[in-house]
Amino acid sequence: MFGFIKNSLSKTADAIKSVVPKKKLTFSKDEIEDILLEADVEYELIEKILNETYQEKITRDILRSKLLATLAYTSYKEPEFTAPFVELIVGVNGAGKTTTISKLALKYKNEGKKVILGAGDTFRAAAIEQLTLWAKKIGVSIVASAQGHDSSAVAYDTIDSAKSKNFDNVIIDTAGRLHTQTNLANELKKIKRICDKAHPSSPHRTILVLDGTQGNSAISQAKAFNEMIGVDGIIITKLDGTAKGGSVFSIAYALELPILFVGTGEKSEDFIPFDKYEFVDTLLDAIFVEETA
Repeated sequence: MFGFIKNSLSKTADAIKSVVPKKKLTFSKDEIEDILLEADVEYELIEKILNETYQEKITRDILRSKLLATLAYTSYKEPEFTAPFVELIVGVNGAGKTTTISKLALKYKNEGKKVILGAGDTFRAAAIEQLTLWAKKIGVSIVASAQGHDSSAVAYDTIDSAKSKNFDNVIIDTAGRLHTQTNLANELKKIKRICDKAHPSSPHRTILVLDGTQGNSAISQAKAFNEMIGVDGIIITKLDGTAKGGSVFSIAYALELPILFVGTGEKSEDFIPFDKYEFVDTLLDAIFVEETA
């Protein structure tokens, strides 16, 4: 797993080298500010970290404790539920939602679970086609309809099918964009209501998919979805394709939401649970020289 995290942060590490080309044991506050800004940590968060740090020379241990503190909300406890476990996947078009759903489905399948997908993004024909292709590729069931069909009906039918055929996991896609944000909010709220009718207390988890290459601009996007529908956790995609790996700290801190998984590439195995310790340590490896005994 460390290899995946290291590879996913390679561009961020290269960006840090452009500011501080040589690793050291300690850095000044100004140097740390430059490093974190280059990694796309939000300026206000950097100021908070540095203002709470009384030492003038910043060591690895000092920065490690501060960065881990920004990820204090990343722990997640699965709710109690009656099978099937229903997840609603939300996010804007282009964030990698469809690919993420397929990776999540494959993860569950590899764990021996029976999975069914719901092609609830009926706003785009391409979304239905892509998810159907992925379902065939990884060998899981899917409920899909024509473009323009009621997405809530797709959600209901998917859950109903899962209950009657004893599926373990239901993953429902949703539209990433409608004509206005009000339309999108109303549709997502309706889907949640219908899920609860089909299977009380579902969806059990609503996951927001964020594009890692968007950096801190994803925060406002995430806040909007959280206000619209309420988000339980985040999956960050395309982390391998960006020098903005530090935005993960800003996103987690600003939203007070757990980061569940990160996508680190196009392959199905390039999808790993987020481990805040490995993430922080990998980033620090790009900054500090290793201490010798």
